[in-house]
Amino acid sequence: MNTFADLMNLLLCFFVMLFAFSDINIEKFEKVSISMANSFGITKNTSDSEKSDLVGSGMSQLSGLDQYYSELDKPDQEDLSQAELDKAMAALDKKMESATEKMYDKISDLAVEYNLTDYVELSMDPDHKYVELTLKGSILYSSGEADIKKESLPILKSIGNILNNFENYNVEITGYTDNIPMTQDSEYKDNNWLSSARALNAAQYLINECNVDPSTLKYSGRGEYEPIASNETEEGRALNRRIEIKIFNEYQ
Repeated sequence: MNTFADLMNLLLCFFVMLFAFSDINIEKFEKVSISMANSFGITKNTSDSEKSDLVGSGMSQLSGLDQYYSELDKPDQEDLSQAELDKAMAALDKKMESATEKMYDKISDLAVEYNLTDYVELSMDPDHKYVELTLKGSILYSSGEADIKKESLPILKSIGNILNNFENYNVEITGYTDNIPMTQDSEYKDNNWLSSARALNAAQYLINECNVDPSTLKYSGRGEYEPIASNETEEGRALNRRIEIKIFNEYQ
């Protein structure tokens, strides 16, 4: 009994010492206190809501008590990681917004410098990932054709000059068509093939004639599936025959 009493005194001193130089989570410490009191038989009639996870039978609880105590002030790792992730994403979003707005302003100035305002529409992605240049209507292509009109080559050349101001930025070129089916003598099977050929021809011109880095270019066709005007009129179909060029910011 004397040896057991000495052991209890030593344990009590040990936990008092730990408590003296630690910053305690009050809620968890109260649970530990209740658990220790119940284990040693100091208090009785404790309600179930007051008992901690360690309440059990006798001294068997003490084997896990040191681990429990060591976690009193440890932040929840999952919550901490999510908080850090949210903070990082918020900071990234802010940088992307600033970068894309600067890109938009610079491209707007260059469009004025190269006299493109009558041919190109500028827009900015709502998520601030890119600035988009849309070549209006049938400036580059005739209906059912993927070859760039000769009179439109200076326009595409000026766009290449703009892209060269954003070296190493990823650029995506997307071709579109109206909904007129291909004729039997067409070299393109359908509008998907035609829109892809339009994007590819524009990309090849930018690479060969404007020295745009091909490793930064991505090109694809979307056919007739994303019209920006009605295909019921010739004016609407002309608007739908277009290419869109997205310049992604450096964070993308």
